[in-house]
Amino acid sequence: MKPILGIYGIQDRYTHHYPAYTHDHNLTILENGAIKQYLHLERYTRRKNDNRLHLFIEELIDQKILDLQSDFDLISVNSFVGESFLSKNGRLRIDPIQPMTVRAQAQKASAWFQRFPWEGKAHDAWIVSHELAHVFSCIPFFGTFKENSLLIHFDGGASLGNFSAFHFKNNQLHLLEYHWELSHLSKLFNDNALSFALMKAEPGEHCSVPGKLMGYAAMGESSEQLESWLIENNYFKDVWNDQNSFYESALENFDWNGNLNENNDFFLMNIAAAFQSIFQQKILKKITELQEQTKTDYLYYTGGCALNIVTNSALVRSNLFKDVFIPPACNDAGLSLGAVAYLNWSKGNKTQVSSPYLNDIGSVQPFKYNDGTIVKVADRIAKGDIIGICNGHGEAGPRALGNRSIIARADDKQLAKKVSMECKGREWFRPIAPIMLERNARKVTGQKEIHHLSKYMLLDFKIKEEYKRALEGVIHKNGTARIQTLYTENDNPFLFDLLDYLERQFGIIALINTSFNKQGEPIVQTTVDAVIAATQMKLDGLILNGNYQTLKYELENN
Repeated sequence: MKPILGIYGIQDRYTHHYPAYTHDHNLTILENGAIKQYLHLERYTRRKNDNRLHLFIEELIDQKILDLQSDFDLISVNSFVGESFLSKNGRLRIDPIQPMTVRAQAQKASAWFQRFPWEGKAHDAWIVSHELAHVFSCIPFFGTFKENSLLIHFDGGASLGNFSAFHFKNNQLHLLEYHWELSHLSKLFNDNALSFALMKAEPGEHCSVPGKLMGYAAMGESSEQLESWLIENNYFKDVWNDQNSFYESALENFDWNGNLNENNDFFLMNIAAAFQSIFQQKILKKITELQEQTKTDYLYYTGGCALNIVTNSALVRSNLFKDVFIPPACNDAGLSLGAVAYLNWSKGNKTQVSSPYLNDIGSVQPFKYNDGTIVKVADRIAKGDIIGICNGHGEAGPRALGNRSIIARADDKQLAKKVSMECKGREWFRPIAPIMLERNARKVTGQKEIHHLSKYMLLDFKIKEEYKRALEGVIHKNGTARIQTLYTENDNPFLFDLLDYLERQFGIIALINTSFNKQGEPIVQTTVDAVIAATQMKLDGLILNGNYQTLKYELENN
């Protein structure tokens, strides 16, 4: 059984300061049914959302950063901007044999690969649609789809749409639909001038707006009147060119005479909340219709829109399905994972279920730690220190899940503010999430069971009144928290042991867990990245592969 190299690296239409039509290039090597290597390009180049794989893939091969055998199958993921992939010097080339369509199968491609400039040959290759790669990105984390499942992808733009649905039954995949009919919903978060104005974002920063807008939406409250007004005015999507119409209409309908540049304005917060409400209502309606049509039992939901945790939580609570599955790399960062999983499945093979810790370039695994390190870190945490973690392999996807995280006490609002605004340089309204053991997640929410998607920080939970003080640094204005749950020691042994000790010794039931990066930068990948970032952010300490160290600047100050 040959290894499979999967790549998502379609070149952008233009060269911009920010990634535009394509972003988050990545590649995966699958061997004997297991993910052998995974690379999210931004972690290697240190450029956020990097979309220049064509410039680096030859370097990755020549320097043997990729452990690539001489013979392998090749599968590439397409995009609405193109289907061909051509590396910088032309040594790796993938072209479609026929025009791409969205099917329930990949299409054969023409491919040429030169390991060295003088040695090249044609390779067995396929091109898989962006849509299909998204839904198959579930398999490396959950295993083969369950019988009678609805598979949905929803993002800003795939190949021939931004929404697609498939039905998996009797081990067969059936395409239900694909289209752009819901593109106005995803554009509320990544391509709407009013959203950008609320976030004080520049044109081109569409990759950064969705997460900010979701956090901002939690500060406001929607209403039917506000939602109707936005819909009737086409969401004021041209505010950049015509601000007067927005101001005049807001004054007439809501007696608002504010300023779009002041995002501490309650009316603007309510607009963000209305965007969230509209998005949630419409996508739930669509998924409900598809479930009624197919009578499916399970939902696999992917694409960048699946990072909307408020909608995810509503989907789980709807009880439309026996279970809902969303992978940690549900955005474009997971496309190469989906590509190799698809090709492996199409050959009749199973893909092994993996943890999210797949970003292995420049990292070591396994790593060791001892009880002394746990005690030392716990003591520092209890005293209010802010500590960075760079353990083992990094996470696949946009969320730090404990191996590339910044941690601190979760019961101190001022400490949380320091982490987010001073250390990371984020906006005042950006939420910070907690990480806790499953027994404590049940306690603080009052739920008998905590849904498994919380393992990937993909859900939010209402916090019981009596635990709000213990979690005041990580609770949103609306009383919810985006909990990451550790169910067993296997989920993340270091953090499991640390949380267990903190509770037993200090009564601390949760920690802040936010990604280890400054605003506008990728999450750290290597220990060198971690030391540089921790020093720049003036963290108090750093855990490198299970070893705790105090940072140099702190030693000098003390």
